[in-house]
Amino acid sequence: MKKLNRREFVKTTTVAGVAAAAAPRALFGQAPAVMTKGVKPVVIASANGNASKDADGITCVQKAFTMITKGSDVLDALVAGVSIVELDPNQTGVGWSGLPNAEGVVQLDASCMHGPKKRAGAVAAIEGVRAPARVAQLVSDETDHHLLVGKGAQDFARSMGIKIEEGLINETARKQWLEWKRRTDPLHYLDPKKRAQAWYDTGLQMVREGLIDGEHFWGTINCDAVNARGEICGVTTTSGLAWKIPGRAGDSPILGAGLYVDNEVGAAGSTGRGEANLYGLCSFLIVEEMRRGAHPKDAAITALKRVAKNTIEKRLLNEKGQPNFGLSFYCLNAKGEYAGVAMYQSRYAVCTENGPQTLQTEALFEGRANG
Repeated sequence: MKKLNRREFVKTTTVAGVAAAAAPRALFGQAPAVMTKGVKPVVIASANGNASKDADGITCVQKAFTMITKGSDVLDALVAGVSIVELDPNQTGVGWSGLPNAEGVVQLDASCMHGPKKRAGAVAAIEGVRAPARVAQLVSDETDHHLLVGKGAQDFARSMGIKIEEGLINETARKQWLEWKRRTDPLHYLDPKKRAQAWYDTGLQMVREGLIDGEHFWGTINCDAVNARGEICGVTTTSGLAWKIPGRAGDSPILGAGLYVDNEVGAAGSTGRGEANLYGLCSFLIVEEMRRGAHPKDAAITALKRVAKNTIEKRLLNEKGQPNFGLSFYCLNAKGEYAGVAMYQSRYAVCTENGPQTLQTEALFEGRANG
């Protein structure tokens, strides 16, 4: 056996030590579920992420992508991006200009998750603020909590220096609410169940007549991203279902429903019928499917199939026995693969090194939702 001199011994043991230090992660299952080296940055969002523009003509996904590729924190970039939509007075589905609840009050919801920091924040039914995504981020950064609601959320926002505007409502949204009230006034003496359905049907009739953009009737933006270092974050912000019962919170502020992020796996978020998504915690389900190795598209299809299976009330089914509502998911994994998937054909936004685009989603069913 060849004897090693001192120099050779030191060299050999140093190399072995480095190898041994690296080994436990691979040997004991501590390595990330998906490798993230050399990831191409991508930002994915609902279609309105490539519609509203800021004063410079930049859309949400474009803004976020530019900030991320220049080194900004991913969540900071996403919040800056969705604020373009939240502050756009010409849309009525997100932020201060969103359609109000049944009493004419604008109540907003938002959530965010920071993958690397493993932190999250959300607000629900907050009034008097224009851009709730930033408040959700402050909940994550400045408190030990994940969700603040109602007046408590408003008081917290005020304490953080966010301007509170009493009676805040966009004039277009106010006029649409008054039209809805005019149409539903004769229905006051219906029993509660019939009245609730009448409220819902009247809103959809206004969509069919072109008085309200169908996408704005549900009104939400989800935006998720991964940077070149594999850092993943997400944000969802909404004004909620138009003419909702005061205090109603949908899926958007609920972690695992309207948004879920795991930095080792990926992110998923949603728009559409919040109650259907809440029942299955679908964003969490999608991330777990991706953890098992599913492509984002296949993971989202699995979630939609579960929603369809769990939809059994006749009022929520069309003549084919399929869900009569829209529900869409926007997903990406830690490798930078992404997909927009919907119950019925829809659109989604994405920004890569090729620039911002609006694309068609993959659909579970053909045709269009009835409501």
